[in-house]
Amino acid sequence: MNSEIFRQYDIRGIVNQDLTRDVAHNIGRAYGTMLRSAKKHTITLARDCRLSGVALYEAFAHGVLATGIHIIDLEITPTPCLYFSLHHIVDVDGGVIITGSHNPAEYNGFKLAIGKTTIHGETIQELKKIIESKNFIIGRGTLQSYDIITPYIDHLADDIKISNKNISFALDGGNGTGGPVAVQLFKKLGVPPRDELFIEMDGQFPNHHPDPTVPENLQDLITSVREKKLNVGIAFDGDADRIGAIDDKGNILWGDELMILFARDILQAKKQGTFISEVKSSQVMYDDIEKHGGKAIMWKTGHSLIKEKMQEVGALLAGEMSGHIFFADRYFGYDDAIYAAARLVEIISKNTVPLSELLRDLPKTFKTPEIRVDCPDTKKFSIVSKITEHYKKTHAVIDIDGARIQFQDGWGLVRASNTQPVLVLRFEAQSETTLKKIQTDIEGTLEKFLKD
Repeated sequence: MNSEIFRQYDIRGIVNQDLTRDVAHNIGRAYGTMLRSAKKHTITLARDCRLSGVALYEAFAHGVLATGIHIIDLEITPTPCLYFSLHHIVDVDGGVIITGSHNPAEYNGFKLAIGKTTIHGETIQELKKIIESKNFIIGRGTLQSYDIITPYIDHLADDIKISNKNISFALDGGNGTGGPVAVQLFKKLGVPPRDELFIEMDGQFPNHHPDPTVPENLQDLITSVREKKLNVGIAFDGDADRIGAIDDKGNILWGDELMILFARDILQAKKQGTFISEVKSSQVMYDDIEKHGGKAIMWKTGHSLIKEKMQEVGALLAGEMSGHIFFADRYFGYDDAIYAAARLVEIISKNTVPLSELLRDLPKTFKTPEIRVDCPDTKKFSIVSKITEHYKKTHAVIDIDGARIQFQDGWGLVRASNTQPVLVLRFEAQSETTLKKIQTDIEGTLEKFLKD
């Protein structure tokens, strides 16, 4: 078993190489053992539409059942519906979704919750130790099916208030699990998508890769918004816990820009609320939240880590550049791209100016999107440590997650991805010239460490 699959906030690997039926079965037995040890007895279980999910799902379920844990089977569903089940179904002690999320089709993985919280860090390492020890609890669980999508849609439809039903938008499902559910929701809200792109689920993702942080994956959506003169374009990743958005001019709205829109809206009703984002987010976002009366906290990347921090500080909203948006305001505090899409449409529907105008007052800065540099999992964290030590000699460095290096008129980030063998870089500055200087400086330093 490849120990590298046990990551910071989930289990992830290449199917038939890292994740085999036997590995999935043992993960199920370890998870069930952990639950039984904590006197817990029932979970919900779901998967995304990846072709590899069927075999992993069956093997994992058999492992869980063999420990005496009972399974409520949600079958194929978006990740947010799995999270919703933890709040909606009485006497559920945890939940698991088997999903590769935004990763390439050859990947798959497990997001695991105990109680209402996804596990991470040492708890995931404890699962690995249980597998290695083979000290599994033995029992005989039961399995029953449950429709979670209907109550999920009903709950969201009761919460969202659309002021203007003339809103026009395109929806790109990326052939993942979110498209069909979102279409049902918006039809129930009386605002069906004007253009539906790649809504049908297909685990081979034949049209484009389901990762809305990559601009090339949004080109069909941008074309639709511009040609049809729509108010907004919305995209999901493979399991619908990440949102991508396009304004009415066809410009990409990154996660930190969506955070500004949502935070401003929330702060109109709830003054002095707390908001959380991550180290990749623009300084403009943190400043804008403070300007509008909120408290802005910079934290680590990762859905489990963000949710834990939200509970700790009582945050109303959190968000990442990757499009994970976590609403505790009017919602449960987990990342849900379908709910975030509905909140975005709600905001547009009650404003008289187009989406492209809502952020026009922001200070102009120059910034890059996320830049991903290939780096083996075995080396990426040590490279970041070396970068941190190097720049701390001459610069202020925020090191809560990677190295966010502060320059006089900007900043640059180098951090190790927790889901892929890459380093993630991002840069922001007050001028294009300064941006290039910062980027050249940090990328040059990184290149030296990578060669060594």
